Amino acid sequence: MRDLSRRDLLKATAVGAGAVGIPVVLAGSSAIAADGPGSGMKYPPAELTGRIVRPQSPNYADASLGWDELFVHYPLVIVFAQETQDVVNALTWARQHNVALRVRSGRHNLEGWSNVDNGIVIDVSELKDVHIDTASRTAKVGAGLTQLEAVTALGEYDLAATTGTEGTVGLSGATLGGGLGFLTRYLGMACDNLIGAEIVVAAGADGAKVLEVDPWNHSDLLWALRGAGIGNFGIVTSLTYKVAPLKSVAYLQATWPGLDDLHPVFDTWQRTTPFTDPRLGSQLEVHRNEILMFGVLAEGTEEEARRLLAPILSIGNPEVTVQIGGWGDVYTDFQVPSADDPGKWKFYSQFVREPLPKQAINIVRTFMESAPTDDTNFFSQAFGTGAHTQEPFGGSAFPHRDVLLYSEPGVGWGTRGEPDSDDALTPIAQTWIAEFSLALRPYVCGAYANVPNIGMAEWETAYWGRNFPRLRRVKAKYDPHNVFQYEQSIPPATH
Repeated sequence: MRDLSRRDLLKATAVGAGAVGIPVVLAGSSAIAADGPGSGMKYPPAELTGRIVRPQSPNYADASLGWDELFVHYPLVIVFAQETQDVVNALTWARQHNVALRVRSGRHNLEGWSNVDNGIVIDVSELKDVHIDTASRTAKVGAGLTQLEAVTALGEYDLAATTGTEGTVGLSGATLGGGLGFLTRYLGMACDNLIGAEIVVAAGADGAKVLEVDPWNHSDLLWALRGAGIGNFGIVTSLTYKVAPLKSVAYLQATWPGLDDLHPVFDTWQRTTPFTDPRLGSQLEVHRNEILMFGVLAEGTEEEARRLLAPILSIGNPEVTVQIGGWGDVYTDFQVPSADDPGKWKFYSQFVREPLPKQAINIVRTFMESAPTDDTNFFSQAFGTGAHTQEPFGGSAFPHRDVLLYSEPGVGWGTRGEPDSDDALTPIAQTWIAEFSLALRPYVCGAYANVPNIGMAEWETAYWGRNFPRLRRVKAKYDPHNVFQYEQSIPPATH
């Protein structure tokens, strides 16, 4: 049983003073240093620094808006950090003024939890330093990079690390929640590539300090950051990755009109692509009027890509295109500008351990044929065999390594930049996706922390499985007062 009820957590992040103050008293907990979070050391009064946006600022509306406009919040202040010290000052200020806080990088939190009413948003999106060491094949980057910026920067040196497929998503948030994409089977999860981090944590009774984390220093915290670091333990300001050579990829896209070929396409895809050459990453998207398959073959040719995907491409009469090029260039080419996205979105995440049977694929077809908008899809990514099945040195809190597929239904509606647009569709879209997710429940398991759902039962084990008790112990060590909390944050252990 959790120590904090959902009602308590919601109360803790509500408007007004006292929002952070649900202190958790830990008998006999050990501080990480003399001024560790469990000590009573007081810090000098802090002043906010960095680029500061308040409600009276002319750019407040844009600064406070997230990518998913279904959620709108009105923070007391937004601090766009320009350097790590700005984050230290902001965290200390928030603690000293007893103000609710949230951490934000790419604004893509899909339940709106990187924002808060009447609290402080500490935004690291302008921390964009990049230092690439080609000799050691490491890259130290600011936490403000987007995935597109990271892929582009590494691509200039013919290097790569795993990222997700959406370019505007923040690299740090994606990595700290796990991070899956086309290179997962080849290079492991994004969090597996993470070998170090700079993180600002709560210190003393009302302060903050910087920790340098790697496999030999605060290794327990690095373990937790690899899959559960999304706003739970502190504020990551830079990330260090091991990177791999990647000069060229073959990017294949196949399109089947309509859904008549769905069963043979999906069934063949799920039984082949998770077990083929681990250089191949593959995704399948089902829309209400077409089926799309994507494949990225690292250091591959068009002939190889077509051969590896031949069992699926032989079904029906798909339109097939293949692009050969550097990963940075290919990644850029398949990005869709955010301005073209709907303003409001809802997703459900799930993993699949066994091939979906015919009745489950029929459920997908039935729901997609009745999808409420064109901006609706059922997305799946092949896992199976590959580098992701092995944990990195020092381990990882990400538990879903032995699955066949990752999948998620998603629905988008409304016009971006128009908060009240298509409001009548909101209950329709939310009901549709909830019923879709419920219908698939017998065939799926778990959930992905980067694609959360506020209504999920037993979310603790859905996201983190057997790792959750250990995560609570790490939380108790680095954040015993539960300064970093939101509706589904990890509470500290109490013994």
